[in-house]
Amino acid sequence: MFLPGTHLSFPAHILRGVDALSRLGHTLDAAMDQIFVIGGKTALTVTMPRLQHLMQTQAEWQNRRIVQEAWYGGEVSQQHIDALVAQVTASSANVIVAVGGGKALDISKVVAQICHLPVVMIPTIAATCAAVSTVSVLYDESGHYIGLFKLDKAPDIVVLDPVLIATAPVRWLSAGLGDTLAKLYEYRVISGGEPDYSLNMAAFAQGKLCYQLIERFGGAACGEVMRGEAGSALEQVMDAIFIYAGFTSIMGVGDHVAAAHALFDGFTVLEKTREFGHGLLVGYGNLCLLALENRSDAEILTAIQLAKQCGVPVSLNEIASLNEEEIAEIVETAIQTPDMANMPFPVTALMMREAMSRVDRLAGV
Repeated sequence: MFLPGTHLSFPAHILRGVDALSRLGHTLDAAMDQIFVIGGKTALTVTMPRLQHLMQTQAEWQNRRIVQEAWYGGEVSQQHIDALVAQVTASSANVIVAVGGGKALDISKVVAQICHLPVVMIPTIAATCAAVSTVSVLYDESGHYIGLFKLDKAPDIVVLDPVLIATAPVRWLSAGLGDTLAKLYEYRVISGGEPDYSLNMAAFAQGKLCYQLIERFGGAACGEVMRGEAGSALEQVMDAIFIYAGFTSIMGVGDHVAAAHALFDGFTVLEKTREFGHGLLVGYGNLCLLALENRSDAEILTAIQLAKQCGVPVSLNEIASLNEEEIAEIVETAIQTPDMANMPFPVTALMMREAMSRVDRLAGV
């Protein structure tokens, strides 16, 4: 397999480890002195005092100022993108700093590209690899998944500070673990477990590394976050969630999401499930993917046990109380998505429903 003209873009700087945020001033170019901060409401409340403290105490911040801060709007929708672009354009900003979860980071990447500005990622939850990846997930105003916005380049600076992540609810770390496990499960089924192109081989190897790190440290990392500790296990799984998962997305040539993400897409059609959490829904989808592949009960039970250790739902009942009509709507939407079309065999509604039932049964529901 040879694909000429492949374009790879990686973050220029990744600051990782305890108090990584305190090193941001050393990394910002001198020209990045007019800062526009975009974030989630909680993330802005948590992060702005820290940024303001750095500006008051570190010499590297003395000539910089925050020209404006803005809530991202709640969805990565065209309406909110347009509104933020207008605000940034009207300001004197020469750099965007994004704080928050995946949606806040994703919309900031899009706005930065449209405005031709560098962008700094400061994730405050570890729910996805959005801080590193070169795509943004788009939704309509109601939160229904639309598609992907492919970026010209990766973020300029990424700050991975476990002190910030340890203050967030553990469910968002669980979401990141579920989403990151998909880097192995989904890429394996798409490639048949034997990719034959160097970049895909590298992406697959990193997907395996993600799995190994989560298998070894996932449960302990959840325990640390429940105690509010920025511990060693949390750092290890943050590397998996952000760096290795992000690089897997960047390096994988062609499609690298399948049934697990398709099922997430299906869940977004219902109001009662769409806000449950991307990675948590993908994590449940991973188990259904294994069932679709007709993998053994023993292998699925091992995956269920790992999911439980990481706080990932292992049954529909853990997500929401759904009637058969609602489940059918989720399934019908999922099987019609481009993500499901990446499966190496056709998936019918009956197959999907049977896979979900099998997972529920093995989970003891």
